Amino acid sequence: MDGVAVRSPLGQDVIDKLSAGDRVLISGVLYAARDAAHHRIVNALEKGDKLPFDVKGQTVYYMGPSPARPGAVIGAAGPTTAGRMDRFTPALLEAGLVVMIGKGGRSLEVVESIKKHKAVYLATIGGAGALLAEHIKKAEVIAYEDLGVEAVLRLEVQDFPAVVAVDSRGGDLFKEGPARFRRAL
Repeated sequence: MDGVAVRSPLGQDVIDKLSAGDRVLISGVLYAARDAAHHRIVNALEKGDKLPFDVKGQTVYYMGPSPARPGAVIGAAGPTTAGRMDRFTPALLEAGLVVMIGKGGRSLEVVESIKKHKAVYLATIGGAGALLAEHIKKAEVIAYEDLGVEAVLRLEVQDFPAVVAVDSRGGDLFKEGPARFRRAL
């Protein structure tokens, strides 16, 4: 997959240039977190407790990992449905999160929050977890180990492929893509 090479954490200058439909290849650090971890992180935010990592300026990947084979960094590492995190997303964006990666569309409330906070939502290919795992060079549990596959992981990635699904101006590939297709008919 060709794409624009970006480094995570992404600076605001990079985020501002991305548009819905752009393909990116991410290198750097991602934090993997799913539903249960999001719930704990938002609870910690509400209580003013220390977070397991500083979300400000960071990238969170909604990932469903499988156990690693012997000698592998991680097992299949495919995206999970982003909509399940929608109830937590506005609070995390308010706290400074700027990039999310998952699969599927986002609610109108989340798209508006992405615009408000000048963030971006990237989508990657569901069902391709084994291929995506090839781009993960290091994985370590950093919080909530008791959650098993829903623990927070710190991932180091190289050329991790994704597509801008919602840009910082509210451009939404899940809405614009079908409209473009219908016009082409």
